[in-house]
Amino acid sequence: MLTDAELYDRLATFVSDNKRALFDRIAPERTRHVTVVLEDIYQPHNASAVVRTCDLLGVQDIHIIENRNKYVMNPDVTLGSSKWTDMHRYRGDGDNSLTCAEHLQQAGYHIVATSPRPGCFTPHDIPLDKPLAFCFGTELTGLAPALMDRADLHMRIPMYGFTESYNISVSAAITLFTVMERLRTGGDHWRLPADELIALKLSWARKTVHSAAHLEERLRREHDAHR
Repeated sequence: MLTDAELYDRLATFVSDNKRALFDRIAPERTRHVTVVLEDIYQPHNASAVVRTCDLLGVQDIHIIENRNKYVMNPDVTLGSSKWTDMHRYRGDGDNSLTCAEHLQQAGYHIVATSPRPGCFTPHDIPLDKPLAFCFGTELTGLAPALMDRADLHMRIPMYGFTESYNISVSAAITLFTVMERLRTGGDHWRLPADELIALKLSWARKTVHSAAHLEERLRREHDAHR
């Protein structure tokens, strides 16, 4: 049976040299040490801007909670970034916020609730030794009680003006840029392990190659026939 590495090597021959070079350059900069949770974001512009920011800063996973509002993206804003990130949607009949929080905590993440309350951590000093899931809610109501109650840490973004909050996409951008810059200058513990790196490049190749599923099936049959 083909391993992910063997399958990627074969499938990558159907990917352009330029695209393969991009995979080789970008994949090592991806991380799952940091992830983003978006709860009931209803404005397509904001929803799309966060996805684009995650792609540009190397955050691979985005968790989408849809309790009241459907998550809609604007392709003119994402500019294709949704193709290269992994979005995990929570839109069942129960409390999707609680389901998401439980899933992430079981996976080893600390839930970080963004809040304007004083005494919280900021993006500049929040501990980065454990995987972090930064949660962002709507501008009007903020995060739901389920996420606030399950939060392991609280974080605020400093403000020095009259307005009481940043736009949601701006909040995410400030947080992720600051945290990722700190991680990149503080060691390699945030990087993907070798097996996840190959799996990520394979997933990108599958999204790039025309009729990848059929081609992959053929490659597996050919490999099995020569064993």
